[in-house]
Amino acid sequence: MLHILFICTGNTCRSPMAKAIYTRESVRYGINSIFSSAALGFCEGSGVSPNAVQVCNEIGVDISTHTPRVIREHDLDITDVFVVMTLSHAETLVSVGVPREKIYILGGGIPDPYGSDLVTYRRCRRSIEEAVGQFCRILVKKFPACVSTAGGENA
Repeated sequence: MLHILFICTGNTCRSPMAKAIYTRESVRYGINSIFSSAALGFCEGSGVSPNAVQVCNEIGVDISTHTPRVIREHDLDITDVFVVMTLSHAETLVSVGVPREKIYILGGGIPDPYGSDLVTYRRCRRSIEEAVGQFCRILVKKFPACVSTAGGENA
């Protein structure tokens, strides 16, 4: 089983949106995986961004119950693919010993919408939607053993 971890700075916007969108798309592509999301930075006591919740609701994806969490050492041991939002996130993982070949920068980089208006959050969500679709197509090719034999519509 493929273990995937979506990572951003605070686990309040981008990585929860990406994880939720991946939930839908992984089914569509027939990808069998275990996945979660986490922060590289401080997120304790914070909640998911209300704007992130709203823009995800607009596409039928619910992240309202998401609880932000920080990446743990255990995550470093079990994760097969680290999906990060920026080159900076990738470099942080490399600095703690994660091999570069296990890191995927979603969409070549997704800017942080934290604190911005709904227009910015919608733009971010659309970028994530496109990038998650591309990521799923890459997974299907790179990890064919993790694709259900029934396959998804694009498998």
